[in-house]
Amino acid sequence: QVQLVESGGELVQAGGSLRLSCAASGRTLSTYNRAWFRQAPGQDREFVAAISWTGGAFYYGDSVKGRLTISRDNAKNTIYLQMNSLKPEDTAIYYCAASKSYWGTRGPGYDYWGQGTQVTVSS
Repeated sequence: QVQLVESGGELVQAGGSLRLSCAASGRTLSTYNRAWFRQAPGQDREFVAAISWTGGAFYYGDSVKGRLTISRDNAKNTIYLQMNSLKPEDTAIYYCAASKSYWGTRGPGYDYWGQGTQVTVSS
């Protein structure tokens, strides 16, 4: 069974930085596309970023482009989300996802999901 576990979320001040991690276990995901989504209270799940299994293609949501960067380390079976210049509106639970066959920005396309990690940005 594939398991994804996010970590790194915490309370930070506006303008600060965080680095989220998502470690996979149960299967090597080196050939899986990987993605980050987020969900704020009372809001729909929002696409954040995606990285192809080759590591050579990316998608970024318009709201995070230029501030957040997705990366992967296949040796560690882990993806990362470097978050800079954080804003209060970045406050959300951040989820990582994976799919062997889907490449895109739609949540239902992804097969595996983590439990989420809370990011809170204070104003």
